[in-house]
Parts: sequence; structure tokens; C-alpha cells
Amino acid sequence: MKKIISVNLTLVLLMLCGCASQENKDTRFLLDTVVSLTADCDSETLDGAFALCEDYEKLLSRTKKGSDVYNLNTSTGFVEVDEHTVKIIEKAIYYGNLSGGKFDITIYPVSSLWDFNNEIIPSRDEIAAALKNIDYQSIETDENYVNLNGKKIDLGGIAKGYIADRLREYFKEQEVSEGIIDLGGNIVVFGERDYTVGIKKPFTENEIAATLKLRNKTVVTSGTYERYIPADIKLYHHILDPKTGYACDSDLTSATIITDSSMDADALSTISILLGLEEAKKLIEKTPDTEAVFIDQNGKLHYTSGLSFSSGEFTLK
Repeated sequence: MKKIISVNLTLVLLMLCGCASQENKDTRFLLDTVVSLTADCDSETLDGAFALCEDYEKLLSRTKKGSDVYNLNTSTGFVEVDEHTVKIIEKAIYYGNLSGGKFDITIYPVSSLWDFNNEIIPSRDEIAAALKNIDYQSIETDENYVNLNGKKIDLGGIAKGYIADRLREYFKEQEVSEGIIDLGGNIVVFGERDYTVGIKKPFTENEIAATLKLRNKTVVTSGTYERYIPADIKLYHHILDPKTGYACDSDLTSATIITDSSMDADALSTISILLGLEEAKKLIEKTPDTEAVFIDQNGKLHYTSGLSFSSGEFTLK
């Protein structure tokens, strides 16, 4: 049987490719999203993977008291944090530099003003005040110590990717041969089978724009259709420009990144939307072992040179 995994924050798993000898699957709500794990292992090993997710949630959650991120956001000066937290923050700073400041984990004072569930748009004065506290370059790290220098961070644009990578390492250590890690749209497929991953058509319920045939890769999609507030003139989506505090003005509605590191894919998918088609394509083309599929505002597919496209399916060259 063949499995199509739809890359989107709300996944629809349709069919499976091949049959594992001891396949176990479970779905739980963790990391503020739906976590679905499928692996050729026993239930105890699968439970261990979910326990790992819980540990990272306690470490990286912005809202859980006692987490590293909570402590950083509510403290002054250098704060001792876990080595995993430092790695994520330093990688986020790297992507801030790579994107010319478009990717900024200190966006939290602005992003916290937007309520996409209740469709509340903040005032210009509120946004202007919050923008004064946005600057990822203010962050200092020294071994396991971090100083935000008065800023507040949200690692939502990169942490899930890091956790997905750690889950892959966990399964490898447990000698699990095949599986799918799905952290609310951050997907890792591993093993000797080919998997078919569907890229959702933006602003539809479950329509697939194209599929990807992959083996031992990670796939992450960011899209302006995931969370937004409709308006008469423009769409207020959740991918915010740290320079303006409003939804970035992009000609892309979807960016799907295919690579080996889910953390890299997580950041690059968001950065691609922020940069727009032309600059995003240039960036991905010069990033080793990384490919992308973009969907513009007219619904047209664009893709990087390491992909082939035929009969609605992308494959790596």
C-alpha cells in the first residue's frame, strides 16, 4: 500500500507505503500541536519517544513556568539554561543573520498582540511600542548561559524542527529501522522505504497541490493560509515581518523545504515566505542538500533545480 502524508499544520494521513513487521502508531497533543509517531517498534519504545517530546516541552515552552524560555523571558542578566536550549537559540541567531533579520526569535512582543483565533488585530500604537523590543542581535550566549538583554523570545519557528531531529536520533539509538515523525507538519521519514508526502493546496480543506517521493528526509511547509485574519484589502496572516509588526508582504502562499535537518527546514520554510519567491529560491539553491517547492499567490508551483517534476509528483534528482 502507498501512503500520502499531507504537509500542513493539520495533517490528513491517507495511505501507507509498504508494511512494517511491527508497526506501532500513536497520536497525542504535545508541543501545542498534534504529534503523530509511526515506527517499526514496540509500544514501550514509542512511549519513550512521546516522553522525549514532553521533556522538550517542559524545557522550551514559552508559557510553562520553570521552562528555559519562560525563565529567560522573566529574568534579567545571564540565565543558565540547558545545552539544547543554547543550541536552538544560537541556530536561530544564525538564521537571523542569514535572512538579513527577517527571521527573529525576539518577535514575541509583537506576535503576542495578534489573536488569530479570535481575529483580533492590534492597534498601530501597540505594534509600534512592541517593535522597540525586537532585536535578535541583542541576545548574548556564553556556554550554557543566555542573556536576552530585555528582549523576549518565542522559539516556535524552529524548536519543533529541533525536536523532530532529536526524535530521529532517539529511534536510531533504539535501532528502529522505519518510521514517520510528524510534529504538526514537521515531518521526518526514515528507513529503506519510499514515502509519498502531499503538499497541501493553500486555502483548501484537503486538496493536494503536488506530491513528493522521499526516503530518509525531512519536509516542512510554512504557509500564509495556516493562521490568518481575513480583511477587505489584505490577508493578516501569522508570518510577521519583524520590521513592521504586520504580516509580511510576500508573493508566496506556501514554502516546502526538503532536506536532512528538520530544524533547518523549519527555519528555512518561514524565511522563504518572508523573503518572497525570487530571493527564497536563490537562498535554497545555494544551500547544500536542500530543495524547495514554492506556491505563489496565483497557485503556480515553482521548485529548485535538484527536483524533477512529472505527473504531479516531485522526486529528488
